[in-house]
Amino acid sequence: MKIGYARVSTLDQTLDLQKDALSKAACDTTYTDTASGAKAERAGLAQALSHLRSGDTLIVWRLDRLGRSLKHLIETVTELDARGVGFQSLTENIDTTTPAGKLVFHIFGALAEFERNLIRERTQAGLAAARARGRQGGRPKTKSLSTPQQIAMLQALYQDKSNSIEQICETLHISRATLYRYVKSKAPTHSPASSATS
Repeated sequence: MKIGYARVSTLDQTLDLQKDALSKAACDTTYTDTASGAKAERAGLAQALSHLRSGDTLIVWRLDRLGRSLKHLIETVTELDARGVGFQSLTENIDTTTPAGKLVFHIFGALAEFERNLIRERTQAGLAAARARGRQGGRPKTKSLSTPQQIAMLQALYQDKSNSIEQICETLHISRATLYRYVKSKAPTHSPASSATS
């Protein structure tokens, strides 16, 4: 069985061109979506994929009608191949039921893997270069107050209710968490010695 799939991105676009091409390709039934290619959930595609059986062929007018990206396209066609389902794109003249069509998709897959490896290598090289310059990855360390004078200034600024937390943090170049940590650590505690004894 030949099952067609057609998709347009917006309501003001028409499916007629794709439907005509799929009908000419002798599709037994065609499922459609009106949704962006980037949208993960596409009801029409889900229906088409669920109705495919071993020996069937999924046909699209153009490659970008099926996949959200090259990676998604390759994953989908690889999954179809594992189920014994063929894939055909009319515009690019790709048919994975033929040796030539399978070769094209193997090349696509190799290019996608090559791109992933390049990205990984660039990331690792960038991190290594940053470490060589003394920079470490991860979140930046929060600045702390190193002198009693700075801590006393924080306390004075905090006690003055006319100063906002944002202003204090900006003045001392510290985060809110650091401010509250110092305020809490310097807060007066109740001394047992000051309690009345009977």
